[in-house]
Amino acid sequence: MTGIKISVDRLQVGNYVKLPLSWKDHPFLFSSFLIKTQDEIDLIRRLGLKQVIIFPDKSETGPKPVQEVENAPSVAEESLQSLESELNAEKERRIEQLKQYRRGLQRSEKAFERSLSQLRNLMSKLQTRPLTAMKEAQELVDGIVSQLLSTDEMVLHLMSESAEGESIYYHSLNVSILSMLLAKEASFSEEEMKLIGFSALMHDIGMLRVPTQILRKTEPLTKPELNLLKQHPRYGLELLELTKECPTEVKGVVLRHQERLDGSGYPDGLKEAQLDKLTQLVSVVDEYDELCHPQDQSKARVPHAVLSFMFKNRTKQLNKDYIGLLVKQLGIYPPGSVVQLSNGQIGLVMSVNSKRLLYPSVMLYDPSIPRQEAAIIDLEDVGLSIGKVLAPTRLPPPVFEYLNPRTRISFYFEHSNLSGKA
Repeated sequence: MTGIKISVDRLQVGNYVKLPLSWKDHPFLFSSFLIKTQDEIDLIRRLGLKQVIIFPDKSETGPKPVQEVENAPSVAEESLQSLESELNAEKERRIEQLKQYRRGLQRSEKAFERSLSQLRNLMSKLQTRPLTAMKEAQELVDGIVSQLLSTDEMVLHLMSESAEGESIYYHSLNVSILSMLLAKEASFSEEEMKLIGFSALMHDIGMLRVPTQILRKTEPLTKPELNLLKQHPRYGLELLELTKECPTEVKGVVLRHQERLDGSGYPDGLKEAQLDKLTQLVSVVDEYDELCHPQDQSKARVPHAVLSFMFKNRTKQLNKDYIGLLVKQLGIYPPGSVVQLSNGQIGLVMSVNSKRLLYPSVMLYDPSIPRQEAAIIDLEDVGLSIGKVLAPTRLPPPVFEYLNPRTRISFYFEHSNLSGKA
């Protein structure tokens, strides 16, 4: 999509224009937009611009032919001042919404970091102080369940990149939070939500006994290495057996989360009738996060592609209803998705609202705005939609650097009434 430079006098209603100005130096909401009224053209002219860029592919009409260009008619100053004031007021309103949104995102980041810190601490105590570790895990899960049950509407936020070497903590917390969200959506009882959150938090603790060189290996594992890795459910159960305080249901999920409905899983090749609903739900979320973050990052899929893949290829191995709930909870454009909007702009999905999944909040790529001040818009609020999902690896380097697509995609939540639209 190539733009052409034209004089302002050639602009017409229906042209898709890009202003050669910083976002702060004009009253319009975006630096690129479709011109809908003559007043907007007059206001562009009032900015003192001589030339602008238009994009024919996104325009509804071409520019005015050169031979038809006339001297610009005089425009009532009061009319333009009124329009400018109206646009500036709308822009200020959206800037305030963006500030509220960022405050909500910061609250979620802090809560996420606190939960990660608690998880690190309790896992470090599993072998030496198992009773204390179990108590702290239960307290962490109880707190999250209490928040989840306090509202019917949640906003899932994309969190910052994970620290190297801590993937087990990010993975465990991701699986735990998403499992509890799905359990709520599936109308599980409060007690079942707590059990599933506890189980998901502990499901991969057996990985602590697998040699690091195996966990970090990106080449295909040898048969002995793969056999050792497949023992991690048993290792996890052995760790939980160190205390009698761990619920039986949690031990069952830890042992069986790699089993599959068709008997193709491990360690015992169990089938659907032998797998309880807690195990089946955690298995779905675990598979989702593993597909997003494989050991070999070159094989990583974007969230949108993972959900589609699971729905098409995993319904014989995993519970189809729970896969559907995962799609319903994350939306078809989960946080972390790189998307192209209906107006052609590229952005990164930052948040989804559980009640408005088709209209996520998206951080826009706009080189005229510093990255740390990037606009994050609510698509419903601005009347835009998502045209398609893009592969991060195919983005031009400046766009990739600006949007900073996450290698590790983690989520945390807040109540929607605490989150400002942006």
